[in-house]
Amino acid sequence: MTNRVRVLACGLTLSIVLHPVAVLAKPPVSTGTGGAVATISEKASQSAIEILNKGGNAVDAAVAAAATLGVTDPFSCGIGGGGFMVIYLAKDKRVITIDHRETAPASFSPSAFLKDGKPMDFETVVASGMSVGVPGTVRGWHEALDRYGTMSFKQVLAPAINVATRGFTVNDTFSHLVAENESKFQNFSTTSALYLRNGKAIPAGSVLRNQALARAYREIAARGEKAFYEGPMAEAIVEAVNRPPLASGKSVAGGNMTLADLANYEARIRQPVHTTYRGYDIYGMPQPSSGGVTVGEALNILEGYDLKSMPRAKAEHLYIEASRLAFADRNAYLGDPEYVDAPVEGLLSKQYAAQRRALIDPELASGGAVAGDPYPFQNDQSIPLRPQRPVVHMPEGAHTTHLTVSDKDGNVVSYTFTIESWGGSGIVVPGYGFLLNNEMTDFDFSGPRPNVPEAGKRPRSSMAPTIALKNGKPAFTIGSPGGSTIITTVLQTIFNYVDLGMPMDQAIDAPRISERNIPATSIEPGFAGSAQARALEQFGHKLDDREGEIGAANALVFNPDGTVTAVSEGHRHGVGTGLVQHSAH
Repeated sequence: MTNRVRVLACGLTLSIVLHPVAVLAKPPVSTGTGGAVATISEKASQSAIEILNKGGNAVDAAVAAAATLGVTDPFSCGIGGGGFMVIYLAKDKRVITIDHRETAPASFSPSAFLKDGKPMDFETVVASGMSVGVPGTVRGWHEALDRYGTMSFKQVLAPAINVATRGFTVNDTFSHLVAENESKFQNFSTTSALYLRNGKAIPAGSVLRNQALARAYREIAARGEKAFYEGPMAEAIVEAVNRPPLASGKSVAGGNMTLADLANYEARIRQPVHTTYRGYDIYGMPQPSSGGVTVGEALNILEGYDLKSMPRAKAEHLYIEASRLAFADRNAYLGDPEYVDAPVEGLLSKQYAAQRRALIDPELASGGAVAGDPYPFQNDQSIPLRPQRPVVHMPEGAHTTHLTVSDKDGNVVSYTFTIESWGGSGIVVPGYGFLLNNEMTDFDFSGPRPNVPEAGKRPRSSMAPTIALKNGKPAFTIGSPGGSTIITTVLQTIFNYVDLGMPMDQAIDAPRISERNIPATSIEPGFAGSAQARALEQFGHKLDDREGEIGAANALVFNPDGTVTAVSEGHRHGVGTGLVQHSAH
C-alpha cells in the first residue's frame, strides 16, 4: 500500500510517495549516430534526446537537460545559480562562450566578509543570505536560445516541467546528499518542507515531486527570462535573500540584494581561451573562470615532455608538478576581467610554459610552488608590468554539474553550471521550489587580491567546460564539477586520454589525482596504498584521501568513422547516463 504524505509550507507544495520504484539504469557509455548527450542524470539525458528527436539543436537540448538537472540534481545546480557554456557552431566553424556567472549585489565591497577587520567564519557565511549572488542561469539560457538555439523556452522546459510535476525516484546519492546537508536545510522552513521528513533526509526509493519548481518553469516558459528577473519571482528571490524563510528557532544573517540587482543582471558573450596540445585545439572558458587558462597553462608545460615514452608513474609525477605550477599562477593573477587586468596572454605563452617547466625536477616533488612572472611574455603595454602577490588557498565549493550535448549537424555544447556548495546557501525560494546559490563565498574574504568582493563583480570560478578540435573538427569534449578540482579532473582526463592512450571511459573512470598547490595532493578513497600511489610517493608526493570522491565528469568523443560516443561516470555520483539518438549495432 502506498503511503503518501502531502506538506504545505511557505507557499511550497511537496508530494512524497514513500515506496521504492524499480528503475532500469541507462548506460554510462553509448556509441551511435545523430546527436548525443552525457549527464549525471538519466532523466536529464533523456530530456536532451527528446528535444533532439523533435528537431532541436545541441543548444536547445543542453538547456532542456540543464533544466531537468535542476529538478533531479538540485543540490549542485539550478536556476538559483549560474554557469559557463562553451558552444561550437558547426556552420560558422567557431567556438563561443556564454558567461552567466552570478554577480555580487551592488551593496558589496571588499570588506563584505570582514568583521572587526578579520574574515568571517566560512560555513556561517555559506548558510545565509549574505552568500547569495545574483543568479545568472536563466539569463544565460535565454542568450543561448535566442542567439544559437532553434526552440523557445516553452519547448525546451517542457521535459523538466514534466519531471518536476510527475516526480522522480530519489536514489541513494540524492538521499545521502540531503543527509549531509540536514543541519543547513533545517535552518529554513521551505527547504525542510521540500527535502526533509521529520527533520531527516528523504529516503531512497521515494518519489519526489516539486510542483513549486514546475510553477517557476511554467512562468519562464510563458514570459521568458523576464519572469525570473522582474515581477513576483524576482520579489520572492530578493525577499528570501534579505529575510531568509527561517524555521522555528533558527537564526541566520540576511543579505542585501535589490530588485535592481536582478533587473540589471547581464550575461556576457566572451571569446574562448585557446591553446594547442599535441595536434588538438583546446578551447575553454575565459575569466572569470580560471578553468580554461589554468588547464591551458598546465597542458603547455606538459607538452614539452615525451610522456608516452615514460613509465606511468613518472608521467603522472610531471602532471602533478605542472598542475601545481599552473595553480600558483591561477591563485595569483586570475579574477573577473572587468575588474582585474590578468596577464592571460603571458600565462598561455608557450615560452612562459618553457620557463615554468624548467622549475620541475623530473625525479622529485617540489612540495610547493610560487607564482611566476608572465608579464615579459604578455606583449601588452596597457597593464602594469609587475606580478601580483601570491595568495593562500581558499575553500571552494566542490558541488556543481557538467553536461555535454551534440546534434546531427555537428554543433556541440560543453556546459558547467552550479549553485556552489552542496545545496548552495540552503535557502529554497518560497513558492518557486529552487535553491539559491552561495556563490559569493567563492570570493577571497580578505585582500589585496584579484578575487576580493566588489559590487557587480563575478567571483573567480574553476569551471572548465572544454571542447577540443582536431583538423578543424570536434574531437572530444570534457568537463566536471568539483570546485578547484574541476581543473585537475579536466586536465587529468585529457592527460589520460591523449598521453596515456586510455579510451575516454577509462580516462574518466581512472582514480583521480588532484594537485592545486596545497600541502598534500588529493586522491580518492581506495587509491592510497595502491601500487600507483606508492610509485608517486617514491617521487616525494604526499597524498591525502580525505577529500572523498573527486568530480563527476561527462564527455563526448567524435570518432573517425562518423559515430559519436557519449561517456559519463561509470561509478561516481551514482553512475551517469550517456545516450545517442541512434545506437550503433
